[in-house]
Amino acid sequence: MPKIIVLNEQKKEIEVPEGTNLRVALRDAGVEVYSGLEKYLNCRGLGLCGTCAVLVKKGMENLSKKNLRERFHFTFHPKGAFAIIGHEDEMRLSCQCTVHGDVEVEVRPAFNLSGENFWSKPFPFNK
Repeated sequence: MPKIIVLNEQKKEIEVPEGTNLRVALRDAGVEVYSGLEKYLNCRGLGLCGTCAVLVKKGMENLSKKNLRERFHFTFHPKGAFAIIGHEDEMRLSCQCTVHGDVEVEVRPAFNLSGENFWSKPFPFNK
């Protein structure tokens, strides 16, 4: 069974059946995917709000591929477009990906609005 390791929750390990939705697995294990008002004001896993974004540190190849909704969100949604700068290859919406092997993730990643990564990367239109 694949393992999900949540790095910013005291390295919490969760075993899930293959094909499990990442957001569902995290919430079932008691990991807080949302912060602040986002706990109540979110799209409930439809991929519209982007509040369930996670940073995948290891095992991106063990998640399903980015779908059109996810690519659109990280390109055009104001929160998503700014959140992904500097993490273009690591950021995913947990509600839009399924687990097919071991992964390490960080939940509730902070905006990257300062430092080298923000100012040196181009806007991610063609990702």
